Amino acid sequence: MSTELDTGVRRSVLPGGLRVVTELVPGMRSATVGLWVGVGTRDEQPAVAGAAHYLEHLLFKGTAQRTATQIAEEIDAVGGELNAFTSKEYTCFYAQVLDADLPLAIDLVTDVVFEARCADADVETERGVVLEEIAMRDDDPEDLLHEVFQETIFAGHPLGCPVLGTEDSIQDLTPAAIRTFYRESYRPPEMVLAVAGNVDHDDVVRRVRKSPAVAADAVATDPAPPRSGVARLSTSSELVLRGDETEQAHLLLGTRALHRHDERRFALSVLNAALGGGMSSRLFQEIRERRGLAYQVYSATGCFADTGLFSIYAGCQPERLGAVAGVLRTTLADVVANGLTEAEIVRAKGQLRGGLVLGLEDTASRMVRLGKNELNYGRYYSVDDTVARIDAVTVGDVAEIAATVLRDIQAVAVVGPYSRVDELPDEVHEVMA
Repeated sequence: MSTELDTGVRRSVLPGGLRVVTELVPGMRSATVGLWVGVGTRDEQPAVAGAAHYLEHLLFKGTAQRTATQIAEEIDAVGGELNAFTSKEYTCFYAQVLDADLPLAIDLVTDVVFEARCADADVETERGVVLEEIAMRDDDPEDLLHEVFQETIFAGHPLGCPVLGTEDSIQDLTPAAIRTFYRESYRPPEMVLAVAGNVDHDDVVRRVRKSPAVAADAVATDPAPPRSGVARLSTSSELVLRGDETEQAHLLLGTRALHRHDERRFALSVLNAALGGGMSSRLFQEIRERRGLAYQVYSATGCFADTGLFSIYAGCQPERLGAVAGVLRTTLADVVANGLTEAEIVRAKGQLRGGLVLGLEDTASRMVRLGKNELNYGRYYSVDDTVARIDAVTVGDVAEIAATVLRDIQAVAVVGPYSRVDELPDEVHEVMA
């Protein structure tokens, strides 16, 4: 039995607890299927750090029915894309194909996720690939900076652990440990199958039921509830430096913010858009347009089940780092004290509305929205509902959240050509004062 959540959006729960959510998008010639697993980096014990991402690689190496080559050949033969991504709280395996090839996409994704062999030889092959990915991340100063920042602001908490793991943890992972993590984590009640495009819900459900793993797991089980709670985090502040012979100094500063169940998150989104979300944003205008201090400057938010973060990034010539940090500090202090103007709020709302709607012009984006809503909230938020919540944000709401979130900077991270923290300009130290 299925439930209609919105025009074209339907949901079914299979006996084993797997949720199937589909969205019919008339006129589309494509379809995207994603199998979401509610397991990410924060679910790993130290002994298996990096296992969730390791599995993202490993599951494509072969199943009981297909070799890795066969998997690649079948998706290439229809001009489709088969891939995966891992985050702090979930992993998603997806395929995007022509609508006529949706049966193949469903078969491939369910086969890969439920029937992977995780053979010892494949574990060893992918170990080198993951280590190369870690090295590639470390060679990108901006990527490395974000990793260092999250390790700092979530110090001592699993959210601070790198998604890729560390060189040591990946070297130490055994095939048996990975298979145990896979067996214990990839359970239907923790999963959501999201499909968007020119699709028929009942047909999707019938095809998913054909998966041997889904058919075998027929014991009545309720889906896992969305994550929630309150994270226990350190209240200390810290400035960290990762010395690197880069041409630019890369600065990231921020604070812990709202979890995704906090209704004030819509006001925070408006604040983020107005402060550092576009070319008209306060920070872009102050730092790039008026002073020419940096090419790239932006702010960002991240909402997890029990906490969140707000951050600001800037990359500049090393001799300009002090000036950039000074402008950041002055700008944030002004926003905390005076809020943002009504014109800034109106532009930010328009930016969010446009980005939301334009971002749903392809089936992959719609699939992601379906999967995240079901996994993170246990319900479907329509586009109209989300737009209404954005429109309801007032100037006062933004001022209140700015005063709450931006008052104290809890972490500052720098990647650049410095040897010691005391070599950094005074303005960088003063950001946390």
